[in-house]
Amino acid sequence: MELLYFAWVREAMGRGGERIDPPAEVVTVADLIGWLRARGPVEAAALADVARLRAAVDQRFVGLDASIVGAREVALFPPVTGG
Repeated sequence: MELLYFAWVREAMGRGGERIDPPAEVVTVADLIGWLRARGPVEAAALADVARLRAAVDQRFVGLDASIVGAREVALFPPVTGG
């Protein structure tokens, strides 16, 4: 699956994305964030404040409880504001 990072998430992670193969027990966006945080200190710091994260699965905005099973792409980003 392709994992994309945007805005300050991208800056904090030090990369715009990566190709990942999460374990079978990672089935929701929240599970994915937890798995990513456990990979190292950069990820743990970048994704520490889950309340400040939003997600899209296959280019559709979703809640953190959304399934990622079968997803081709997951994006993590801060809340989007408009004007």
